[in-house]
Amino acid sequence: MTSRVVPDPVAEGPDADAESVARKILLEALTGQARSRQELRDRLAKRAVPDDLAERLLDRFGEVGLVDDEAFARSWVESRQRSRGLARRALAQELRRKGVDDETARTALDDLDPSQEEQAARLLVRKRLRSLRDVDPVTATRRLAGLLARKGYPAGLAFRVVREELGGVEAGSDMMEG
Repeated sequence: MTSRVVPDPVAEGPDADAESVARKILLEALTGQARSRQELRDRLAKRAVPDDLAERLLDRFGEVGLVDDEAFARSWVESRQRSRGLARRALAQELRRKGVDDETARTALDDLDPSQEEQAARLLVRKRLRSLRDVDPVTATRRLAGLLARKGYPAGLAFRVVREELGGVEAGSDMMEG
């Protein structure tokens, strides 16, 4: 990871325009990916941008649509659920760490279809089953349930999916090819 040096408003001297520097910090932070308001606030604080200036700029960036925690949360949930197979609980924790308030996170998580979440769990189990062919069923169940637990799936769903997928494999079906 290459770090980029962004001018420090204090180090620039009396000719530096703190607002311009803060805008540049925000624009560079938003280049390539959306960020939550809290992430941006933290970045500005780290660069010694005064709180009142930071809030004013964040409000302005919000007015023009560059900072939108609701859109950020929806995008984050969709992306992380699809790419990492994370369940609601894990996604909620990630959003909380990103500084997204609980109500905004809940709204984004409500867009998740429960059948989509179950399908993601099945895909994770099927993928891992390939490496567990020579493992006894009890050990395979423990490992697969642990995998789903780490991804935030509730125990009931995890064990049901594992049991069904292992049952399909033991019955000789071609479930692992999916």
